[in-house]
Amino acid sequence: ANDEMFTHTMGLVYLLQIDEEVAKLLELKARLGGDDGKHQFVLKTAKGTRDYNPKQMAIREKVFNTIISCFKRHGAETIDTPVFELKETLTGKYGEDSKLIYDLKDQGGELLSLRYDLTVPFARYLAMNKITNIKRYHIAKVYRRDNPAMTRGRYREFYQCDFDIAGQYDAMIPDAECLKIVYEILHELDLGDFRIKVNDRRILDGMFAVCGVPDDKFRTICSTVDKLDKMSWEDVKKEMVNEKGLSEQAADQIGEYVSMQGGMDLAEHLLQDQKMSQSKQACAGLSDIKLLFSYLQLFQVTDKVVFDLSLARGLDYYTGVIYEAVLTQAGVASVTTEAQNGAPGSTEESVSVGSVAGGGRYDGLVGMFDPKGRKVPCVGVSIGIERIFSIMEQKAEVSAEKVRTTEVQVMVASAQKNLLEERLKLTAELWNAGIKAEVMYKKNPKLLSQLQHCEESGIPLVAILGEQELKDGVVKLRVVATREEVSHTRRWRRVRNEIETY
Repeated sequence: ANDEMFTHTMGLVYLLQIDEEVAKLLELKARLGGDDGKHQFVLKTAKGTRDYNPKQMAIREKVFNTIISCFKRHGAETIDTPVFELKETLTGKYGEDSKLIYDLKDQGGELLSLRYDLTVPFARYLAMNKITNIKRYHIAKVYRRDNPAMTRGRYREFYQCDFDIAGQYDAMIPDAECLKIVYEILHELDLGDFRIKVNDRRILDGMFAVCGVPDDKFRTICSTVDKLDKMSWEDVKKEMVNEKGLSEQAADQIGEYVSMQGGMDLAEHLLQDQKMSQSKQACAGLSDIKLLFSYLQLFQVTDKVVFDLSLARGLDYYTGVIYEAVLTQAGVASVTTEAQNGAPGSTEESVSVGSVAGGGRYDGLVGMFDPKGRKVPCVGVSIGIERIFSIMEQKAEVSAEKVRTTEVQVMVASAQKNLLEERLKLTAELWNAGIKAEVMYKKNPKLLSQLQHCEESGIPLVAILGEQELKDGVVKLRVVATREEVSHTRRWRRVRNEIETY
């Protein structure tokens, strides 16, 4: 009897457990869409990506127009390349950052990866088409399997704006123009105070050599030095010694050099330095820095450019001059900042908000793709557009200025009923004359609601039709801001310039 009781009790326990599991499954099924077969989607964007509303897109478009205008002013033409490349095209070009490349599944006999930047595809394009000189810009999205920091404009999918000069030219002239372009763009966008840090990979390699860094550790130590804008010197030294196996003496010598900042005078001083003068590589780099600063003086940009030995830039393909633009004051209190954390050379009291442009010379990259190894010297710069967007968006948030999301110049309106056909005719006349116009999609809208739409959308002019205007063959143009009205004949091409002033 006891055995039967025990068996019966255990059976009830098992049934209860089964009922609990069934209830959990039914709850999960309900969350996923129930019996109707419909799947309940999770409404979110993928990690490290975002949507952009019309206001944000208006700000982005304004920034793009400023940048493209600058590129064109300097004589650049544009190209486009595929969003994905053969995996072997991208492999081995980015040093330690290669782990951030998005690889795609093999779908058609080719191993592919999403482009990591626009520079390597550009080099492949030059080699493939046997182009030996070009001045080009390219604005497109790139992809990095990075840990996103959305508040600082760091995403997994983001735009890059690149300007590059390829060809055999006299030293430092194209390089100086790239720095001039960065200066112009940051000045025109009015983001706040900035500085452009300049160094040379040959100076870094020469410095590493005279400080006792083994040849096989140059690139990995360079990647560590590149973290000085985010980490303190103490932490950078620890990584060099404890993780990269560098001697403490070599690290201390590197620390002395990377604390140095200046201009042409610093380059002259280092050419006389007992250690640095022993390196032919470093001397060649220092001589070019001197020449670069002489051209930058002619371009009137030296007030924002500093020769900074702590600048490393981690990408493997750089061969000469490297540079990076940093905002020192964003002009907006709410912008997230990244402190220098006491890095060597951090003598300024202003706080850095991070890099907004970077680039350099990469003379060997095209030759890596050319079957015969023919080199095409290249220098370029990439504008950190997403970080700039973040700052511009936050400036717009704290500003009272209204951001227009359309470019409509004239709203076609009527004060009386039954004039839909006449409003549509007038709208077509304006479109045909090249004037940006809009009409309400209602037969008999109230004049007040039409005027309110103009105020909300920032439309500067209203073309008002009435029976008397139709009889006289004219249209009343009202300035929304002042309510001033002027009658015009319907010869719109003649008044288009006048309309465009509003």
